Amino acid sequence: MKKLLLVAALSSCGFSYAEEQKDFTLDGELGLIFTTGNTETTSVKGRLSATHELTDWSNEYLIEGLYKEEEVENDLGEDERQTSAQRYFLSAQGNYKLENPQNRLFAFASYEDDRFTSFDYQATLAGGWNSVWFESPTQKFTYSVGPGYSFAEKTNGEDASGFIVRGAVNYSWKISDTANFKQIISTEVGSDNTKSKSETSVSAKLAEALSMKFSVILKHNTEVDDGVDNLDTETAATLVYTFF
Repeated sequence: MKKLLLVAALSSCGFSYAEEQKDFTLDGELGLIFTTGNTETTSVKGRLSATHELTDWSNEYLIEGLYKEEEVENDLGEDERQTSAQRYFLSAQGNYKLENPQNRLFAFASYEDDRFTSFDYQATLAGGWNSVWFESPTQKFTYSVGPGYSFAEKTNGEDASGFIVRGAVNYSWKISDTANFKQIISTEVGSDNTKSKSETSVSAKLAEALSMKFSVILKHNTEVDDGVDNLDTETAATLVYTFF
């Protein structure tokens, strides 16, 4: 029931479509890695990200997934393929512009299902203050901060939900006409667990709508089960296609 409520909230997180569309961007990202020989693995990383600029709203959407399968030796000494990574994440944030459009009120929702963590799922609803702290033709820095609630259930069935404070910063730099740098950091501080994420990426344009992207993602939970690492690291090289 909680999952259904969270998905419903995610799809209707205070976004307005009644206004005339000013600007819309949509990027699709895909990375495939296959290895054979001494080690056989299959890795797939996919991502869709969009931004929607309206007169009174500035909206952001993200869907991403990661899947990895590899060949391992079982207790009988036989080779078999096992899933070693499986993660799905989606988020949306609506920023309502105030009289000064650089200052906004935000509503944020996210849902994550990572098979290889201490959590069956983690989801967040939050709201508060969002601001464009700095903007130039080549650089932009925004931040968000506000209270919220984390819905979480551990793999052992234990409820790990509770109130949080969420903070996030987003920095982008257009290095040149063909190269871009981005840094996104977020943290959700709760009484039982603090969940943090950092994504650093550099992209280079290969063609008019096609780019190569190199990214490093760090995810950290302060409270995990025994035998589970607090920090997860994901390094990827992917192709990005800009639809709009």
